[in-house]
Parts: sequence; C-alpha cells; structure tokens
Amino acid sequence: MTEQHDKVRVFVNALHAKSGGGVTYLRNMLPRLASDERLDIHLLIHEDQRAIFGSIAPSITAHKMNFKQTFWRRILWEQARIPLLARKLEVDVTFSPANFGPLLAPGLVILLRNAVEVGRTENRFFKRLYWIALAAMTAVSVVFSRRVIAVSEYAGQTLTFGLSKSSKNKLAVIHHGVDPAFTPAPPQPTDPPFLLAVGDLYVQKNFDTLIEAFAYVTRSIPRLRLKIAGRPVDSGYRRQVEATVQRFGLAEWVEFLGEIPRDELISLYQRCRLFVFPSTVETFGQPLAEAMASGATIVSSQTTAMPEIVGDAALFCDPTKPWDIAGKIKTLIADETMSRELADKALKRSHTFSWDETARRTADVLVAASNKTAR
Repeated sequence: MTEQHDKVRVFVNALHAKSGGGVTYLRNMLPRLASDERLDIHLLIHEDQRAIFGSIAPSITAHKMNFKQTFWRRILWEQARIPLLARKLEVDVTFSPANFGPLLAPGLVILLRNAVEVGRTENRFFKRLYWIALAAMTAVSVVFSRRVIAVSEYAGQTLTFGLSKSSKNKLAVIHHGVDPAFTPAPPQPTDPPFLLAVGDLYVQKNFDTLIEAFAYVTRSIPRLRLKIAGRPVDSGYRRQVEATVQRFGLAEWVEFLGEIPRDELISLYQRCRLFVFPSTVETFGQPLAEAMASGATIVSSQTTAMPEIVGDAALFCDPTKPWDIAGKIKTLIADETMSRELADKALKRSHTFSWDETARRTADVLVAASNKTAR
C-alpha cells in the first residue's frame, strides 16, 4: 500500500474541457487515474463545469474556481493563478489535458489533442486569430513542459512543430480508449435506413460537404436519411450547414440531433446503415473508436490521424470531394458483403483502444514527470 506522502500529487487543470473529446477524455480518465495507488489527484474546474463532470470520485480533491469566463481571461487566469495554487498545494505534477498549460506551474505535462492545422482553412478573421494563438501557445508549452503526451502519431509529429530533439524525447504517444458500453447489437433493420455522423458542429467536421455528398446519394437512394449528432458549438458554421441543407432541398431528409445521451448514441451507432466521418482534420477522432466498437460500417476521411486510428477497417474517401464521399457511401450500401467485412474488421480493431491502458500509460508518464519514485 502506497503511503499518502509517497504518492505523486497531480494537479489536473480541467478548465479547457467544455465539450466533445476533452470532456470524454476526463470523464473516462479521472476515476482511473484516481484509482492508481501511485497518484494523489487534485482537480481544478470552474463553477460552470459542475454539470459536465457531475459526481467526482471521493478520492479526488476538487478545487472549484469562479471567474468571468472568456477565452483571454481564462488564459491570463491560468498563467497567473494556477502556478501559485499548484505551489501552495505542493504538487509534483501539473497535468493540463489541452495543447497548452500554465507555463510556470511545477512539473508541467500537456496533452496534444487539438489540431491547429484547422486554422489554415479558416476564413473568419477572429477564428483564424484563435488558431494562430493556439499554435503559438502550443509551441511554447511544448518547450516548457517536462513531459508531452500526444493522442496520436499525427498529433505528435505536427504539434511539436519541428522543435529540438530534446523536446521530442519527452514525447509519448498514447491513444484514447473507448467506453466498454459501446458494443455491437444484433442486426436491427431500420426503416427508413439512415447514415450517421457524430461530432460537435465545427468547421473541421466538414458536415457541409457531407450534406452535399448526401444530396448526390439521394438521387439514387431516395429513402435514405442522414442524422447528425453533436452540439452546435460554432453558431456561424451551424448557419452555413443549415444553409447547405436548404440549398439542396434536404430539410426532410437531414436531422440535427444535437447532444444526445450516451445510451441513445450507442443505439444510433448500432442501427445506422453506415457511419460517415468526413472530418478534414483530426488528431484522434473519438467517434471513430466508438463506431468501431459498436460494430458500425464506416466511411472515413483519408487524412491526418484517421488512417492511423481506423487502419483497414473503413472505406476511405477524400473529404474535399463530395462526389467521392457519395461514391463510397453508394458502394457500401450496394455491397452488403464488403459492408459486413469492414464492420467485422472495425470491431476487432476497436479492442486495441482501452481507457484502462490509456490511464495506466498516462500514470506512468505523470510519475516519470514528477522526478519522484512512488513506492
């Protein structure tokens, strides 16, 4: 049994977890890290994140902050206040599961998970400014961090920006896991059949191109429907996507589900005719892992981290070409044998993604970053 004073005290900075992959990561990782006898977990959250995290494990010491939330105010507060609080708590490691963290906090460890490449295709001035700032903060944090975790080889290669060999030597690639609740079910014919896409509405999710591709598909498969599950986080992009639906006259065939409960999402993965992942940029792509584990047949973009995550368990498409996305969808709908083979491969591959393994390897990194041997 590890004595309390021998444990590595880890201060988890969760201020950037608002939706999507960041929240999924912490919901799965926090209880697992807390159960590791080598670690003493302290969690920093904002008051408005209470609903996101719900019940926190009793072994985790939560520190709730309350300040006016804006992007730049949060950054200034993070850089100025967290280092002071971390030193007051005498922490060994400050873990920021975001691209950047409080530079002067003790034993900084960051998680490279947001692809700054999105900024290259962003035309809106303030959105582009955000991505430029994120890239700069990521690069500086890589230099200041004691250890760096990347969620994929792609993230590790692109988000270290060709920095020195010493920076790359502190890099560990640790894939996300998948919740064991995501499992396949016996075939459930759905009438009408539907395509499923999952992801919060951001420009890199490329749902406007998917809807254009869907318009091509419905010319030959008119009964097919498209369901999109995800929060409308970017209101400007949401309007763009809705305008695309109207332009192609698809209002009756495209359904925006918003954020939905996990059990309902699992059912959608299990019942969909195809899961389509048209994203242009991803460092991991959590819905891919969930869809694989649920036994879905997948059409995926062949860019950034997607081939690394899916392997040979999907039919790949060019996400910039709606006619190519449409062609791959029609191919799998017409070829039941290929569809079943890909679903079987996906299910088998999903077994390589485990939150238990992710937590174990992450805990190893945190212990190493502490320069302290936990007994």
